[in-house]
Amino acid sequence: MQHAVSAGEVTSLTMSDFDALEFRSALGRFATGVTIVTTVDAAGERYGVTANSYNSVSLDPPLVLWSLAKTSRSIAAFEDCEAFAVHILGAHQEELAKRFASSSADKFSGLDVHAGLHGVPLFEECAAHFECTLENRFEGGDHVIFLGRVEHFAHGDAAPLLFHDGKFARVEASEKKA
Repeated sequence: MQHAVSAGEVTSLTMSDFDALEFRSALGRFATGVTIVTTVDAAGERYGVTANSYNSVSLDPPLVLWSLAKTSRSIAAFEDCEAFAVHILGAHQEELAKRFASSSADKFSGLDVHAGLHGVPLFEECAAHFECTLENRFEGGDHVIFLGRVEHFAHGDAAPLLFHDGKFARVEASEKKA
């Protein structure tokens, strides 16, 4: 059952009438950026996942967070990592987002990446990237929330790739003020 919300109207749900699909649909009304988070394990194996659950936390110290489903094939690698990188994808990187959202075995095959902090894989041509050391992790329902201290970052002028209502979307990059 869809329910249009009028200005000033508040809808309250109890667990007995909670519909997970409707909840997901409601969450999809919020446009998010699209990221790929990468890490490397002690044996040098690379891991990466597409995530839109990224958020800045603090400027001092510089902290960011993101979350990963406990059912992800990569969860153990991220739970054991020392460092990770969050790549904010540019509008031209939709195929890369789809590749890292898949469950394929070698998502890095054929890609041009270089090693960043602690050997974590870094992609070129992203809108921005943040190299982080793991500060903490928290249980968050069916996800694990990873808090990272930003040790290095870079950004360019690429317009970001967005995700809204279950689909990829784009915006034009804003013009810089003179």
